Amino acid sequence: MGPRPKLRLLRDIQARQGVMDNELARRAYLYVARNQMLPSQIRHQAQLQLNTFSRYTRPATVKNRCSETGRGRSVLSEFGLCRVRFREQAKDGLLNGVRKASW
Repeated sequence: MGPRPKLRLLRDIQARQGVMDNELARRAYLYVARNQMLPSQIRHQAQLQLNTFSRYTRPATVKNRCSETGRGRSVLSEFGLCRVRFREQAKDGLLNGVRKASW
C-alpha cells in the first residue's frame, strides 16, 4: 500500500509552492544554459546552478490531485475532484449546478 492520500496532497502543495517561489530564477538559468551564443563555461555554470535547486522546484513534479482523496488520476480540474468522488457528490446533490443524468 502506498503513501496516505493526505501525504500526497501535502507533497503536491509543497511542489506547487516551490515552483511558484523559484520560477523566475529557474527560467533565467534555463535561458542561459540553453543559449548557444554564450560561452560554454557560462552555460555550464548555469546548468550547475540549476542542479542545486530541489526537486520540488521543477514544474514537472506538480500533478493535479483530488482535493479530498489525493487520487492522481482522472481528476476533473473544474471541480478539483476525481471521477469517483465527483460521481458520489453529484449523486448526493452536493455540487451546485450538477445533476446526475437519467433517461
